[in-house]
Amino acid sequence: MSCFPSLFRKKVDSQTRSPSEVDEEISNIHNVNLFTYKTLKAATDDFCEANKIGEGGFGSVYKGRLKGGKIAAIKVLSADSKQGVKEFLTEIKVISEIEHENLVKLYGCCIDNNQRILVYNYLENNSLAQTLLGGNRSNIQFSWRTRYRICIGVGRGLAFLHEEVQPYIVHRDIKASNILLDRDLTPKISDFGLAKLIPDNDTHVSTRVAGTLGYLAPEYAVGGRLTRKADIYSFGVLLVEIVSGRCNTNTRLPAGEQFLLERTWELYERKELVGLVDTSLNGDFDAEEACKFLKIGLLCTQDNFKRRPSMSTVVKMLTGEVGVDENKITKPAFISDFMDLKVRGPPKSSEIKSTSDNANFSSDNRENSTLSSGASTFGTMTTSAAHDQSL
Repeated sequence: MSCFPSLFRKKVDSQTRSPSEVDEEISNIHNVNLFTYKTLKAATDDFCEANKIGEGGFGSVYKGRLKGGKIAAIKVLSADSKQGVKEFLTEIKVISEIEHENLVKLYGCCIDNNQRILVYNYLENNSLAQTLLGGNRSNIQFSWRTRYRICIGVGRGLAFLHEEVQPYIVHRDIKASNILLDRDLTPKISDFGLAKLIPDNDTHVSTRVAGTLGYLAPEYAVGGRLTRKADIYSFGVLLVEIVSGRCNTNTRLPAGEQFLLERTWELYERKELVGLVDTSLNGDFDAEEACKFLKIGLLCTQDNFKRRPSMSTVVKMLTGEVGVDENKITKPAFISDFMDLKVRGPPKSSEIKSTSDNANFSSDNRENSTLSSGASTFGTMTTSAAHDQSL
């Protein structure tokens, strides 16, 4: 199922339909759990602030206890959807059938007039942004083995979206706050495919650039060119963050160290990459393996997107199935190179990506600044670690 047709199709307001018509549409959709608003209201104590665990461009997320005791993450979409019930449920069905160990699982949804609510499995250990990169570190001990498994898990989940789902999905907002951790610290990619569920007039949905500064591939940020290689750039940034234990931009650091990718390249040229590894590991890590991961991060963030490897190749390099050819590493595109450039205007209809690219349009939570349809320059944007569970 393509993404853009669903964004530009004629809107149908479900409120104009009779209850019997709505019931008939629902009855024709199978294998999707439908929750009542009353059930979800009770599960979250009337969506009380104390149960809010995240807030982002797609809406607020609440922790809730469903009937039977199951804990769920309940996401109230931020915009009133004008999609018809059938179209909404059909797209929910597609997302709910996508299953992988490293993807967040969608349980079902709720439709109440124009309101749309999604119900996901709850992840006990929140996001990498909070637990690893947040200003107040959690009690979780991120050993090198744990980081190794997280990097490979995220890579496998993204490779699945890129190469095994048909038509493939371009996530468009891979970042630390969209990587959630279960009780065993298995990483789960969230927010894939949500562009299907948001109306085209919402401020967080645009055919223009949407994403988080610091993770944005240059060809996408400046030229609006969206391919799977844009996700690979974002993954490369995330990879360096996980190894180093710091977010991609920190303006509190000395001028030469504020941008993580620039620092990585500088140390690579000096053959001192090991100096970037998180000091909290206290030297208890495989130096050769850690440096290899950082080199893979550089391969993923090269300025020329055609030189970036596919996600399946990235996973093979991470696991050691194929070697890392340093001769293929070229200077990455740095965030600071684009801080004052204008973002181009909306694309012509002929420039919209083909229907094989399902795209995820997302802004980050309250702690992150993001680039969406309302942004005019990179100079207005900053990046910091996120502190919410963003589904």
